[in-house]
Amino acid sequence: MRPTTILLTGATGFLGASLARALLAQGHAVRAFVRPQAARESLAELDISYALGTVTDGKSLAYAMAGVGGVIHAAADYRIFVPDPERMRATNVGGTEAVMRAALEAGVPRIVHVSSVATLKPRADGSPATEEDPATPQEAIGPYKSSKTEAERVVEELVRREGLPAVIVNPSTPIGPHDRRPTPTGRVILEAARGKMPAYVETGLNLVHVEDCAAGCVAALDHGVVGERHILGGQDVTLAQMLEFIALECGHRKPFRLPRAPLYPLAFLSEMAARVTGREPMLTLDGLRMAGHHMFFSAEKAKRVLGYQVRPWQEGVMDAIHWYERAGMLRR
Repeated sequence: MRPTTILLTGATGFLGASLARALLAQGHAVRAFVRPQAARESLAELDISYALGTVTDGKSLAYAMAGVGGVIHAAADYRIFVPDPERMRATNVGGTEAVMRAALEAGVPRIVHVSSVATLKPRADGSPATEEDPATPQEAIGPYKSSKTEAERVVEELVRREGLPAVIVNPSTPIGPHDRRPTPTGRVILEAARGKMPAYVETGLNLVHVEDCAAGCVAALDHGVVGERHILGGQDVTLAQMLEFIALECGHRKPFRLPRAPLYPLAFLSEMAARVTGREPMLTLDGLRMAGHHMFFSAEKAKRVLGYQVRPWQEGVMDAIHWYERAGMLRR
């Protein structure tokens, strides 16, 4: 794709901050579609323009789409625990459909829908899942996975029925700089770096440096196959491996493993407290359910089709920790 203006939703988020930088590095102009009240610290020094609105507002989307050569839709409500699942669904499903329909009406020639490996089923034997392992919304654990799966099906249906020129990318678990909120995995890294995670429940996850993930999304503008999924993953890692690495690098004691089953009552109480305090719980029922699966994935298709490349997961962890230090978030 020749340099053009790309509309980027979710620009103020964790992945969005790296997406804006990756687009600029490829010579594109970035039009960030942001909520009026959204904090823009992660984008402050970048030479980009802004369009204000929400992904569920068709009028603001139509205005933002005018004259763009492509869209990357990365906006999503990403939380493991949410008091009101319907609000999450409105953003993740309704917002995705609104963005895609606005792009269709504007005649945007290329769209990248940033989905998630949450839309895929981990394999029972622990081997890496591929793009050929889709889940249904009913099979997904929790509101986030369910809503992202439903949103992906909306995009696929628009591709089939209305010729939407959309490519689907499925990031695994991005880690690295600009995780300001932070994300659930970023929160684990941050607490472990502080030495405040003495114990854990074992699981498996696929870690990818957020900048590699962003580069894969941008490559999908040029090389992605319309209507198909492309997993943007890194390396399969157990939670024990990640936490032991952080403990060693930060000079903390190695955490010990806890069994899952006895923790369900604690998770229930943690969620009840969160509904009162408004703070995200560290331990959740859905988190425990997900921990029972090794969420391993293969990025071979993206490497073959997009020219996708990834660095070692340890670099992503250390870049995240160093960024937390610079941002004043890491107080040991």
